[in-house]
Amino acid sequence: MEIKTINAEISVAPQITPDEVQKLADQGFRALICNRPDGEAADQPNFSEIEAAAKKAGLEIRNLPIVSGKVSDQDAADFGAAMQELPRPILAYCRTGTRSATLWSLSQANRMSVADILAATKAAGYDMGGVVRRIANGGKTPTDRADASYDIVIVGGGAAGLAVAASLKSRKSSLDIAVIDPADIHYYQPGWTMVGGGIFEASDTAKTMGSLIPRGVTWIKSAVAAFEPKDDSVILDGCRVVKYKRLIVAPGLKLAWDRVEGLEATLGKNGVTSNYRYDLAPYTWNLVKNMKEGRAIFTQPPMPIKCAGAPQKAMYLSGDHWTRAGVLKDISIDFMNAGGVLFGVKDYVPALEGYVQKYGANLNFFHNLKAIDGEARKAWFTVAKPDTTPTEVEVEFDMIHVVPPQIAPDFIRVSPLADAAGWVDVDQATLRHKTYDNIWSLGDVMNAPNAKTAAAARMQAPVVAQNVVDDINGRSATAQYNGYGSCPLTVERGKIVLAEFGYGGALLPSFPKLLIDGTKPSRLAWWLKESFLPPFYWKGMLKGREWMVKPEKISAS
Repeated sequence: MEIKTINAEISVAPQITPDEVQKLADQGFRALICNRPDGEAADQPNFSEIEAAAKKAGLEIRNLPIVSGKVSDQDAADFGAAMQELPRPILAYCRTGTRSATLWSLSQANRMSVADILAATKAAGYDMGGVVRRIANGGKTPTDRADASYDIVIVGGGAAGLAVAASLKSRKSSLDIAVIDPADIHYYQPGWTMVGGGIFEASDTAKTMGSLIPRGVTWIKSAVAAFEPKDDSVILDGCRVVKYKRLIVAPGLKLAWDRVEGLEATLGKNGVTSNYRYDLAPYTWNLVKNMKEGRAIFTQPPMPIKCAGAPQKAMYLSGDHWTRAGVLKDISIDFMNAGGVLFGVKDYVPALEGYVQKYGANLNFFHNLKAIDGEARKAWFTVAKPDTTPTEVEVEFDMIHVVPPQIAPDFIRVSPLADAAGWVDVDQATLRHKTYDNIWSLGDVMNAPNAKTAAAARMQAPVVAQNVVDDINGRSATAQYNGYGSCPLTVERGKIVLAEFGYGGALLPSFPKLLIDGTKPSRLAWWLKESFLPPFYWKGMLKGREWMVKPEKISAS
């Protein structure tokens, strides 16, 4: 008997026998639902036999027989009603459990999100991709097919999505392109570090989405519920269906604040802040400029994260302010890093270590934030050093800058586009999907082993645009991505260590070493970050002007 748990209320299983019913009662089940018609197979016990065994074991039971492949809307409604009426936990069964899982999925469509339903059934071993439109449609069979159709559909209106839309239009203006994104506001997220350091105003990092959509591109203001790549379809919330000839996936990643116990309840107060959120970055600066003594903690979760240098950027700018204010001697700084190195590319580490020493920061590697109590000003870290048994440490703080764990969005993780870790599965050179040849991905959501930064998206956008146009023109891909990413590490006000690198940690500087040596603090690099990059982003990258970007050509073999 193979029982697969969907949640605490419902489990599903293949056909059970009368002899197994008592065992189910002993395991704590209180009710059964049969979703298999009698006589489907020669060796199948009839419902009456199971019913008799259930009554003997003190279990309630319902018979809702469903012909394989023919789950009706009424069947789903009846299953949902049975779940409400029967005592729980419930075991539903059919030949393999799939019909029962399908009925549960459809019955919960008005109670749970599509992503949560798909995640629960996927964890139990059942793929609900075949009924995802019905789930998105409140559990009912949709009467329509495609609500709209485009040459190219881009999921995500962030840096990557808008940049690739503009780059496509600059190459082939006749393309019918749609960008799907529910957000009203587009943010220049690289600026939030500077907001937290008192250099930028938060309002300078935000513009309305409508003002940034490239001319001639349709904006579909909606969230994506699911993908049906075999049918070239994107399913939106409300079960609207958008068809495409080619799809580009760039929704970014998800900040998983809920994975740190107690964190969401204390963000923005009790000295708990983060530059990873627009509304919290100003609070970071407020804490820093008003702190005169005490303990300041800066955390970094396990990789991958958006801009791997951002956690320590906050620390350096804070340390610089406290130095200038003459209070650093009374402040203890701790950098709690879940990883084992200060920075992943060793060439930049010596310069960074110099600033760690300058600010007297304590480096604590393999420390991963597990829980936080803002009112008590305490945080708990799991310490998992190699070849040792994990331990837990409690740390008191006066201020803590938290970087949350980061994962792919729910609707990506449960989709056919995802790899085993939940990221969109692409070829790291062409950024084309490994399974579906009319799908590409770029930005933070795809699984190429590069740094997740806006600079990386700036390089990826023309690569994807060129390769999509090549595909439209019947040619093989001609552009390849070398893994380029950039992380301007703000080590003090007025100086930056400009880290630029590609796959395998290869250094990929944009400027001659005599102009900017990226391994050393530079005032010119600071000017780039403060004065040049914001307009470069708004007026260049998002407009399809590929300044300082020249994708590598794929050499003919």
